[in-house]
Amino acid sequence: MEDASLLRYARHILLNEFGIEGQERVQTAHVLVVGAGGLGSPAAFFMASSGVGKLTLVDDDVVDLSNLQRQILHTTERVGQPKAESGKQALHALNPEIEIDARVERLDDAALDTLVAKADVVLDCTDNFTTRHAINRACVRHRKPLVSGAAIRFDGQVSVFDMRDDAAPCYHCLFPEAEDVAPDNCATVGVFAPLVGMVGSMQAAEALKVITGIGQTMKGRLLMLDSLNARWRTIGIVRDMQCPVCGGRPAA
Repeated sequence: MEDASLLRYARHILLNEFGIEGQERVQTAHVLVVGAGGLGSPAAFFMASSGVGKLTLVDDDVVDLSNLQRQILHTTERVGQPKAESGKQALHALNPEIEIDARVERLDDAALDTLVAKADVVLDCTDNFTTRHAINRACVRHRKPLVSGAAIRFDGQVSVFDMRDDAAPCYHCLFPEAEDVAPDNCATVGVFAPLVGMVGSMQAAEALKVITGIGQTMKGRLLMLDSLNARWRTIGIVRDMQCPVCGGRPAA
């Protein structure tokens, strides 16, 4: 590791649990971040600042003035630009050392398969169940760890679905897919700006733990945040052996 990198990442290297070995793992990792909005902004920022070797950032939307209340990757000057390209510009300004692949597209199953297969960890920073379930299916197929986050109004949640572990549940085990579900979204019910920062930052923290192997991730647990009343709560999640998505995996 060169002197400039040693200086840039010194505060991670000083952590006994992290060290230079952990930093080297981060610098050789490929992280896929799907969504460059409220959750993807802080998640991608901390991935970039931590020196992840390659970051693939996917979003088919463009920056809107109403996004700027919470989507900190973007600026007023970049309103109208594709979010993935705006995000790449912000992340490279923060850390020019890393490789960033900006994808301005809505991923179908085939494209997801290709990107997930190449990634070491996937961060779901999207805002709709259809895309979340598609990402989950790809992660199950390729046995990739998935860090999932969600935020609406004042409520947020984070979990890790680590498909490398045969005992781990998948996203579908917790939230079964249903065709008649019409979930709320930020555009219709609103969202507290700092909440997405808190959830997205937690996603980055979980991804770094997955990459480096330090600590205990949120695998098998769902962390829920009530930011209005400053309350955190954790519940356990078990694998559904009859799950139509991951039920075909071997039992632990």
